[in-house]
Amino acid sequence: MIDIHVTSERAYDVHIGINWQDELRKITGRFDKVLVVAPQMVISLFNLEKIAQSASNVFLHVVPDGEEAKTLPSLEQVWTILAEQKFGRKDAVVAIGGGATTDLSGFAAATWLRGIEWFAFPTTLAAAVDAAIGGKTGINTPAGKNLIGSFHSPSAVYIDLAFLTTLSDRDFAAGLAEVIKTGFIASQEIIEILASCESLADARAHAKELIALSVAVKAHVVSADFKEGRLREILNYGHTLGHAIERSEDFAWRHGEAVAVGLVFAAELSKSLAGLNGAIVSTHRDLLDKFGLPVSYPKHRWSELLEFMRSDKKARSSGLRFIGISEIGSPQWFEDVKDEHLAEIYERISI
Repeated sequence: MIDIHVTSERAYDVHIGINWQDELRKITGRFDKVLVVAPQMVISLFNLEKIAQSASNVFLHVVPDGEEAKTLPSLEQVWTILAEQKFGRKDAVVAIGGGATTDLSGFAAATWLRGIEWFAFPTTLAAAVDAAIGGKTGINTPAGKNLIGSFHSPSAVYIDLAFLTTLSDRDFAAGLAEVIKTGFIASQEIIEILASCESLADARAHAKELIALSVAVKAHVVSADFKEGRLREILNYGHTLGHAIERSEDFAWRHGEAVAVGLVFAAELSKSLAGLNGAIVSTHRDLLDKFGLPVSYPKHRWSELLEFMRSDKKARSSGLRFIGISEIGSPQWFEDVKDEHLAEIYERISI
């Protein structure tokens, strides 16, 4: 087992390589009442109904798969259960699922009685290396992704590698986009490991190592800057355009698939504004393409994407800003990038 410590508004550990059932039993034994939130697929795969039925203090709530969980109606359903079962400050919420499940559950915990404890059991690679860690919780609205939310750290994060064996190649690859992002902003070692992999199967074999390296980077960043004063913004590398693509696709794409295109865009922007070596730009494309991730997007969608980016929470009143890199491990902040320049960069990645 690997333990990585995070210090933010509360100190907690990320435990990698645990048995999720053992840890869930410990949690249910500590609290008066526990609400387990999970999508139906996870409930079916891991027989959560039987586990919930075995303990009188455990309540199981089913949420939609993917981004459909991150809506106000879904949140209201969680609040209703917490109210009906009279959850208090000696009770806890447990999220077992992907990033949408942990985002929703963490926000429900943050807003119930102004904050009760919650625990994350990420079942996807993307959630394990990103969404479940760092304390960002929230839901989406028609106006944008994650515009309603709160910073509320989990009490612990438990990563059972057995969950990852159930992922489709598409979902595992989507999670790798976040790993690749982390490598380019902070870890040459991640890039070297992935460059040495010849296939997605090879990357799966390195899952524990890649997760540990990625979590260590995120733990360092959020411990230094919990509420995204500036440093934490480096975790948004590739996400400004990525979030716009998610909205353009009405969330039919996986988060990591949209971020993959955003990473190529950010790399090209970095070449233009920060002198990023062209070979590193090519490495972005090569790694993403090798794992079956998209590296381009239709040319005619630019106007719509620009509007979506302007409404994103990462925009500033003065204009759009992006995270770039000048080399691997050296993030840069691009302030008030002009629309004409962005359109020129988009030409390089569009089809």
